[in-house]
Amino acid sequence: MERSKINRINELSKKSRTVGLTAKEMDEQKVLRKEYIASFRGNLKNQLDSLVIVDEHGNEKTLKRKQKEIH
Repeated sequence: MERSKINRINELSKKSRTVGLTAKEMDEQKVLRKEYIASFRGNLKNQLDSLVIVDEHGNEKTLKRKQKEIH
């Protein structure tokens, strides 16, 4: 996510605590927060996908995704 968008999130957050936000600003804040969370999750997923575990014998193993159980 671009630094300018993160700065805008912070500006809106500060404004919401001090003077309040207009309806348009609340919508903008909501959209920016969703984008930030999606970016954060994507970065975390990439980090976890590239993680390698080395066992006591020096063997490298990649992590596998856990299958979701359907009830």
